[in-house]
Amino acid sequence: MIDLYSLDAYDYELPESRIAQAPAVPRDSSRLLVWNVRENRMEHRVFRDIVECLRPGDLLVLNDTRVLPARLTGNRVHGGGRADIFLLEPAEADFSRWKALVRPGRRLPPGAEVSVGDRVLKVERVADDGIRVVRVGSSREDVLSFLDRYGQTPLPPYIKNSETPRESYQTVFAARDGSVAAPTASLHFTKELLRRVEERGTEIAWITLHVGLGTFRPVKERDIRRHHIHSEYCEAPKATEDAVRACRSRGGRVVAAGTTVARTLESMASGDGMIVSGVKHTELFIRPGFRYGVVDALLTNFHLPKSSLLMLAAAFVAHLRGGSEEEEAALAALHEAYALAIAEEYRFFSFGDAMFIY
Repeated sequence: MIDLYSLDAYDYELPESRIAQAPAVPRDSSRLLVWNVRENRMEHRVFRDIVECLRPGDLLVLNDTRVLPARLTGNRVHGGGRADIFLLEPAEADFSRWKALVRPGRRLPPGAEVSVGDRVLKVERVADDGIRVVRVGSSREDVLSFLDRYGQTPLPPYIKNSETPRESYQTVFAARDGSVAAPTASLHFTKELLRRVEERGTEIAWITLHVGLGTFRPVKERDIRRHHIHSEYCEAPKATEDAVRACRSRGGRVVAAGTTVARTLESMASGDGMIVSGVKHTELFIRPGFRYGVVDALLTNFHLPKSSLLMLAAAFVAHLRGGSEEEEAALAALHEAYALAIAEEYRFFSFGDAMFIY
């Protein structure tokens, strides 16, 4: 019997050779594991075949966030020595102050200053979980310009290839500054592929979720019900609310391109298969026991062991299988799918291959 609330239930063994160190070139040449959960059938495809997986009348929802070069390296003004600052999200609307992770934390208390490039950044206070609030600049334009000059793309620590071009960790449709990690399921899309999707008769709509600590912070609680998701900014425009309603009326499926889209749509759910447009900071933790109300199909990469994203996928498989009584079987089936992907030498994590689950 599987304890669905035990962190160990979401562990699996992954050979290091399966962790992708660079993206596929071209983007849409990555592999795609297509999983029809209700019929318990899997196909091995190429990502550009996603066009054939979508149907006329479906709605594909994408996250238009843009990854910022949010990792900064400098020197402590007093005492010397290297200091690393990883900006997480703006603490002020004008981008002047940011919540950040810092190293070495013990040597960067409130009042500490770090020289980066042509300016000095000041640690102003300590927030929850040791997160610092750091003054970075004077305005949104000033800070974004500074980051473009001196910031580094915050690639995940399991990617050792430092030669990866910055644009490889950015979707082709990235538009709204704010993320510190990419919505990786959408890295596979090219502009040409999106054109083919629309020609197929599948509508495209947009949300924004700025990926922050909530998405990538590891789950450490042995009982996952105690894990807290840090809030992340998300927005669904009125056009997307209308597109979901139209999709329902024509009998199409709402397809979430990635876990960030799934979390945003479910955070905006109105309880009748629709969403209510608006802006919020979501702390939604989707795990077994959660009831999906909007998403009908999920496009997603292969996730880290014991991660909240793997738990989200397990909850979605249970949803497709029929609900709460299927949760243990759904988690077992997800583990089997991952074992198959490993055996078939799929590539895992941010630059890895994808799954289409429906």
